[in-house]
Amino acid sequence: METPHPSPADLRLATVLAALADPARLCAVRTLAAIGESPCAELQQAAGLVISRSTFSHHQRVLREAGVLKVRVDGARRMLSVRRDELDACFPGLLDAVLATAPERIGAR
Repeated sequence: METPHPSPADLRLATVLAALADPARLCAVRTLAAIGESPCAELQQAAGLVISRSTFSHHQRVLREAGVLKVRVDGARRMLSVRRDELDACFPGLLDAVLATAPERIGAR
């Protein structure tokens, strides 16, 4: 079973930037880019996000609908990964700039 994602042709810079503007979502993307594909619960723990499961699910949905994350269903687990190739093709350098931002400049979690 696949979760719907926007096609690369449908990615919009304003939507991607809005999704990345939230400190918790940005922290999750930075962590996921560093560790690679990860189950939802493990990503939340690895990112150190102390938020409810439903709030993290909302953040994951916003990132998926913006085209930042890919969600793959693997049995009962939802595996998350950054859509790096698609983002780099549509917006060269954007993800590198976001990931290179010093953690203290991101904002509060």
